[in-house]
Amino acid sequence: MMAACLVKRCTCLLREAARLAPAVSPVGQLRLARVAHKTLTSSATSASSHFPSSLTELLEKEQVFTPYPERQEVDHLIEKATRAEELLELSGGSHSLHHNHAALILIQLSRLLYEKPEDKASLIQDTRFQQLLHLVNSQITLVWHGTLVKLLRSLYALELPKSSKELQSVEQEVRWRLRRLKYKYLVSLAESCVTSMQEEHSQELLAELLMHLERRWTEIEDGRTLVAIMVKAGHLSETLMNRLEDKCLELVEQFGPNELRKVLMTLAAQSRRSVPLLRAISYHLVQKPFPLTKGVLLDLAYAYGKLSFHQTQVSQRLAADLLSLVPSLTPSEVARCSKSFAFLKYLNLPLFEAFAQHILNKAKNITLPHLCSILLAFAHLNFHPEQEDQFFSLVHERLGSELAQLEPSLQVDLVWALCVLQQALEAELQAVLHPEFHSQFLDAEVLLDKDGQFLPLRDFVAPHLAEPAGNQPLPVGAMRLAFLRWEFPNFNSRSKDLLGRFVLMRRHVVAAGFLVVDVPYYEWLELKSGWQKGAYLKDKMRKAVAEELAK
Repeated sequence: MMAACLVKRCTCLLREAARLAPAVSPVGQLRLARVAHKTLTSSATSASSHFPSSLTELLEKEQVFTPYPERQEVDHLIEKATRAEELLELSGGSHSLHHNHAALILIQLSRLLYEKPEDKASLIQDTRFQQLLHLVNSQITLVWHGTLVKLLRSLYALELPKSSKELQSVEQEVRWRLRRLKYKYLVSLAESCVTSMQEEHSQELLAELLMHLERRWTEIEDGRTLVAIMVKAGHLSETLMNRLEDKCLELVEQFGPNELRKVLMTLAAQSRRSVPLLRAISYHLVQKPFPLTKGVLLDLAYAYGKLSFHQTQVSQRLAADLLSLVPSLTPSEVARCSKSFAFLKYLNLPLFEAFAQHILNKAKNITLPHLCSILLAFAHLNFHPEQEDQFFSLVHERLGSELAQLEPSLQVDLVWALCVLQQALEAELQAVLHPEFHSQFLDAEVLLDKDGQFLPLRDFVAPHLAEPAGNQPLPVGAMRLAFLRWEFPNFNSRSKDLLGRFVLMRRHVVAAGFLVVDVPYYEWLELKSGWQKGAYLKDKMRKAVAEELAK
């Protein structure tokens, strides 16, 4: 019975279509075909569905597809325009512009003015430009999806004010269509508009875009799309970034060197040490024979160093590939590369010998900051170049007149590096051990008499201060105590050992005659009340004094 009913309905539909066919245009035939297809599908799935009494009624009720109009002369004129004036003339001429033409003109205007920001202000005031905006605004619901996305990007590029009603209309239309847009259009929005949305325009649109990117992440099918979203929008949403990392593990086999570089640089920029993803990328870097350019090698070394991810085979490949490229590196690239390998704690002797020789060859062009970075990297890895005398002669020559002009912490680091490499000169040591210098590094200071009672600090001579306030000599048995607070970054990874620069800082304070009271973060954070903290500091003071007396 159901089958007979279905056949009857199909027969009626086809008879009606044949009756009206001569009277409709090709576009109408397309619509009739779509209507027939939808009706047949609906009838097959639900025998009780309502069937319109006539095809005309069905056409009125169904929302049908509006096909793209044929290309017109104005389309060619828009594409070939090389001046903004040519495009503005189209708006007021004899050409008939449909709902997409105005949008296409605005898009082309933004392209032509991309490198001419000085012309944007006058363009926005032009009457013809305002007419284009009004035309787009009046027909915004008819603009095609892809054109709408490009239009929003173009209006941002043209620097329309945030209060522009036309801009707000386009933003609102994009928000309404986000659910219907293909994922590639969401990616295009993320690539081109996220920065503008975040800094200057619609935060609401940005929030909804991120939500749709998060929910539809399984639609990502290629590495380029994945990397584009990760670079442009990953840092804005923790949930989205987690999804993208999962997708990277799935698609990493498809990645080329540039995609691998972008993923690693994105992880480094966000300090995201995703170990499974880093292992997968490392595996493909080692196994695949694709060539790595100088820029890719430098970025990979930087990212691995920033994330402190040590993979010996990857480090070996990076060092081997970079060795042949050293003559083509600039001093800044040598400094950056040596610093990256220092963070990786990986010393490749041929590569670092090549770095040292390169610096000697380019001595006239290297700047002091670059030389400082290289020196610190050498000290971190305890690397002594073969041409040691020549290299450190260059270092001392450059530091001689400029050391005192550097930041105090950098001065300490440099002298520490020279001490590690057994190359520090007396004048360089005196510069950082001088009381006027090391007093900058004191976080608190107290003065105790021989009975352990506090003395007024400003009443007594303080030779370590640049401008001592008091003039009374210290009482017999008095002691100065310096409290040094040590935070998490001051320690080696996963240990309670201070980094070299902070050990040297502590030695400076001791050399100035202080008893040091160390206050590490891992002890201080366990104290909950003010009473506990006070008791902790008093106990530390008593221990420091007892140790000094025991000597």
